[in-house]
Amino acid sequence: MIEFPLPPRPHKLDTRIGILGSGFIVNDCHLPSYRAAGFNVAAIASRNPDNATRVAATHGIPTVYPSFDALLDDATLEVLDIAVPPQHQLALIQAACARGTAKAILAQKPLALNYADAVTAVAACAAAGITLSINQNMRYDPSVRVATHLVNSGALGEPVFATIDMRGIPHWQPWQADTGSATLRIMSIHHLDCMRHWFGDPARVYCSTRPDPRTKFPHSDGICTTILEYDNNLRAVVIDDVWTGPAREGCPADIRIAWRIEGMRGLAIGEIGWCQDPYTTPSNARYAFQGDDEFTHPKLTRSWFPDAFADTMGQLLVAVETGEQPAISATDNLRTLALVEAAVLSAAEHRAIDPTTITP
Repeated sequence: MIEFPLPPRPHKLDTRIGILGSGFIVNDCHLPSYRAAGFNVAAIASRNPDNATRVAATHGIPTVYPSFDALLDDATLEVLDIAVPPQHQLALIQAACARGTAKAILAQKPLALNYADAVTAVAACAAAGITLSINQNMRYDPSVRVATHLVNSGALGEPVFATIDMRGIPHWQPWQADTGSATLRIMSIHHLDCMRHWFGDPARVYCSTRPDPRTKFPHSDGICTTILEYDNNLRAVVIDDVWTGPAREGCPADIRIAWRIEGMRGLAIGEIGWCQDPYTTPSNARYAFQGDDEFTHPKLTRSWFPDAFADTMGQLLVAVETGEQPAISATDNLRTLALVEAAVLSAAEHRAIDPTTITP
């Protein structure tokens, strides 16, 4: 049996964290996961102060600030967790950098709705001496970590073909209507980041999209199929089907997010527990190598939502402790954003795109 160790956790648990935002993702994911990990959430602020007060009462947060500016003025807060829609993140990051009191910022994905704004955010934090990390939390789903270990250790041999297949209806947020993007920048970004995490940067990406029949705001990227081509002949395919048939219109549903990695010496398959009912259903994985009579099933007890959120905050707290770069650095995440923007451009122009051609 291969051992799959948990991600590193900080030794220091009293680091003061301030949260900007009080929506679903904060109330249902960040805060339950942080509480279970013993992290010290000291303050919260929101565009809706009443909602921030309710969330603080639910999760025992001692201080509620009436505005984002008031929270940013608290120089005792060492780490900022910015959990607002992507079109509002840059301004808050710049405001934090202008004060220069925070040691680190965890921002949501996507860091921005365009590559230029993301580069501006990364540069602002670098100039202010603030460590910036991105909450690409699918990397810490338990089954994804199994895949990461198998790929990095070489246990599967040279990768040949990999897929992530989502047939699931996400928690759409009202702010998405302002972005014009349904899937590529919101869900596909997780899956494309995982492919980068496992295999590095592809040479080319080809993406084909169509609107989701259920999503009413204007968009073109509802259902997305993305092919990643690597120079070593690896091919990776991401299918993001947020329609899944008329699952909410009277048809029996077949909801899942599954991944599969085929290597020269082995095969690994996993299913992510997030879009199950309840969404805290543990993820699962299985793998087998040449010569095995059957698959090995590592025992996984955790799920993507909400468990992985303590790992993304944890890797940033470890970076603050050690002075090293976080495991999910903002500089690296720019390449994930470039891959997403390459997919957007590919879908619009019906051609393969080299992600390195994406510039501010």
